[in-house]
Amino acid sequence: MSTAVSQPAGSAAGTRPTDAVALVTGAARGIGAATARALADDGWSVAVLHRGGEDAAAVLAEQIVDGGGRAISIRADLTNPADLEAAYSATEQALGPVLCLVNNAGMRADNLALSISNEDWDAVIATNLSAAFQLTRRALRPMLRARYGRVINIASVVGPRANPGQANYAASKAGLIGMTKTVAAEVARKGVTVNAVAPGFIATDMTADLPSAVIEAVPARRAGQPEDVAACVRFLASDAAGYVTGTTLYVDGGMSA
Repeated sequence: MSTAVSQPAGSAAGTRPTDAVALVTGAARGIGAATARALADDGWSVAVLHRGGEDAAAVLAEQIVDGGGRAISIRADLTNPADLEAAYSATEQALGPVLCLVNNAGMRADNLALSISNEDWDAVIATNLSAAFQLTRRALRPMLRARYGRVINIASVVGPRANPGQANYAASKAGLIGMTKTVAAEVARKGVTVNAVAPGFIATDMTADLPSAVIEAVPARRAGQPEDVAACVRFLASDAAGYVTGTTLYVDGGMSA
């Protein structure tokens, strides 16, 4: 666990406190790592949560600290409520109040609906949707007290559009978008925004085994990069996005057009 010197707290109404913390799940690599870097560049202290990739997460946290920021890396199985709570509490103790939550952790277990096992269905829903809800619920009360907060859920274009072989994944991401809208409506008057980002085909470890035909279906005729998604998260986490809530921002090279 690595930290740098804390900055003094203090904020004006509607602006981010200077000691605010962003917690990013699934942040050891790919979209999560790019997001952690982007938020650190924007002045957030960052908790890099991961279930695997401990070395990569530790290196990322060290790089943020070496660049003058504040960061820690924490291993947690977010499908375990006790682990989830322990990781969240450790973040608060080490860095301060979590005022930006990025629910990025996700998994796939693809198969045709007839062949998806109960175990694969449950694992995908637990990781992609239930853990995001439980973290959001944990984050909201401190955000509401502060009258400032950002919850950003990493969904997918697969949520609103069919993708055969991914019934469990699509259900989890569609649920994440629905949750985003509902929670946003519940907390909007308290200065807390809740939004989703829906990536299309992004070049990460998670998509490395997808067929090349997927790229051919993208109007932009290329895969996106994790930094493309991270740039959108950075905006939604900023003070400039204070009037943006309940929306889903598609980052998909035109797939949803």
